Amino acid sequence: MGYSHCGPVNIFTAAGAGRIKNKVKELRKARGLRQEDVAALLGVSRQTVNAVENDKYGPTLALGMKLARLLETPVEELFTLEG
Repeated sequence: MGYSHCGPVNIFTAAGAGRIKNKVKELRKARGLRQEDVAALLGVSRQTVNAVENDKYGPTLALGMKLARLLETPVEELFTLEG
């Protein structure tokens, strides 16, 4: 009586899963930072920051945590799952 038939569930492809949205651009601008500033502080390209802001690239967990720290907001407020 085990659950050997059950595998891990990918929450990003499971039925009803939504998109991850973020407030990076909003919070960056509120702090008077340019994309170039954020990129330099985090050691990534300006293009990466732009792609994250426009939901074209989902950052790694490490980059997401660095963004949250830089923008002084909890990760769960910076990134939300919609849908």
